[in-house]
Amino acid sequence: MVTVAFTGGGTGGHIYPGLAVAGALQKNTCCRIIWLGSDKGMDASVVKKGGEGIVFFGVPSGKLRRYASLQNFLDVFKIIAGFFTARKILKKEKPNLLFSKGGFVSVPPVVAAFSLHIPVFTHESDFSPGLATKINSRFSKRIFTAYQDTVSQFPAAYRRMIAVTGNPVRGVFRTADRKRGCAFLGVDDKERILLVLGGSQGAKEINDLVREHLDELTKYYVVVHQTGQAEGDAPASERYKPYRYIDEDMPYVLAAAELVLGRSGAGTVWECAAAGKPMALIPLRGSGTRGDQVENARFFEKAGAAVVVQETERLIGIIAELADDHERRAAMARASLAVGVRDGARIIADIIAAEITGKEAK
Repeated sequence: MVTVAFTGGGTGGHIYPGLAVAGALQKNTCCRIIWLGSDKGMDASVVKKGGEGIVFFGVPSGKLRRYASLQNFLDVFKIIAGFFTARKILKKEKPNLLFSKGGFVSVPPVVAAFSLHIPVFTHESDFSPGLATKINSRFSKRIFTAYQDTVSQFPAAYRRMIAVTGNPVRGVFRTADRKRGCAFLGVDDKERILLVLGGSQGAKEINDLVREHLDELTKYYVVVHQTGQAEGDAPASERYKPYRYIDEDMPYVLAAAELVLGRSGAGTVWECAAAGKPMALIPLRGSGTRGDQVENARFFEKAGAAVVVQETERLIGIIAELADDHERRAAMARASLAVGVRDGARIIADIIAAEITGKEAK
């Protein structure tokens, strides 16, 4: 049987899109799928829970940092170990192709696959390519991007290999039933819901803002708040429902939401777009980030799908304005869906299938 290897991890934003592609591939192609991810953290549990029949292999991984740190030196040895571990796995499993969803975890398996003459396909979710993608693209046969404008940020020699696919999103986000989400939350399906997201890791800035202004927010909405695993448990009420991590019920909770407040990581904005949800975004910014979330947020704001909260003290005013303006929210929802209608998971899966079967993509 044909085997396809997947790699990527470190955060949900690098795992769930890969799982979306794997799921789309399994629907139309008879193949075995293996996944090479970090041997620490969330990777194994997320892949095993979210990917039916996928065999997970853990590999050592070192983070790629853009700033001076002693950890950079130490992580070189982890990256080298990751390369040899991945190479041993790939040599034994003999995949016909490796698909990388990016993140620092993916670099050793990508280089290992290249060294074994295994074709590599890689995807970049953000508006500008990250360091891992810049490295992986050197070893890739095909490159996929979420945005058209990202293409020009690659060297000219690579552009013939690029296909603009949007970001892969699991199909359930397009079809999820809002009533199931309300049932999970224990609220009436006529309630107005504000869903607060900070990504799979949470976001302290957003968490603090929400808790500081909870009384004002709950005047308009039942506030459903994914706080992140690092946060302590917060007291819940009929109007405030905190969760450290919502997990497999997230598509249904998102379907139930009238408005989403959150960061602008690729996973968040593209899942919201697939579900056709208006967004109020507070991108991660500052010296600790390369600015990818700011770029993602600006794209969705320009498309009419989101409002970017430039000054956090204006948050309550912005939420109140959106809550009171049904026509504006409806227009934002249509704009969001117009971006998210492209099924990146299916497009990429079709191209992978064409590569491994020798047939043209649909």
